[in-house]
Amino acid sequence: MEYVTAVPVPHARSEAASARSGRRSLAVALLCGALGAAVALLATRQRWSEGTATVAGGAFPLTARGSEVTGVPAALAIVGLAALVAVFAVRRAGRFLVAGLLALSGAGTVAAALLGASDSSALDEKAAQASGDTSATAEALSHTGWPYVAAVGGALILLAGLLALRYGRLWPAMSGRYERSGTPRTRREKPVDPDRPEDLWKALDRGEDPTGTEPA
Repeated sequence: MEYVTAVPVPHARSEAASARSGRRSLAVALLCGALGAAVALLATRQRWSEGTATVAGGAFPLTARGSEVTGVPAALAIVGLAALVAVFAVRRAGRFLVAGLLALSGAGTVAAALLGASDSSALDEKAAQASGDTSATAEALSHTGWPYVAAVGGALILLAGLLALRYGRLWPAMSGRYERSGTPRTRREKPVDPDRPEDLWKALDRGEDPTGTEPA
């Protein structure tokens, strides 16, 4: 008599491993995307550059915040945050496209922040206004480390986008409770059991005839 021994199915193991990878990548992507957007937005509100302008009374101090130097990092951070949320609203090809947008938002934030780290145009414009000379430029120019902080935020958004591109197919999507028309699907009521008094009372509460007979 022969005995058949049960062996683990490799396919089931691979599915379990994929599910674990999907959960881990989802948690990391959400953390990186949300944190990166917050860091980038915070950094753009800080002082990025300093300098002085020569006026009649002497040297006039000038400062420029990140949002005055360039508005690109903040705008792309908001786009990236929206894309992070939208990843769960779409599936298949749509999810891949939104994940790509998320990654591009992060890369653009990094590039714009690094370019703004050495930009003096905002201070030059303020120097021209302060001195009344359109050709005046800022002097004693210096930059802070906040542009690089914004770049770190963009790198986190980029990482979230790369994770979405790699593991997004394993992530859950929004509930399909609502149809494309936007109306919720109607629930089918269970048939009334005439032998169950509670079913009869529920039918009467709904305004239904529990006997199933039509009025004459």
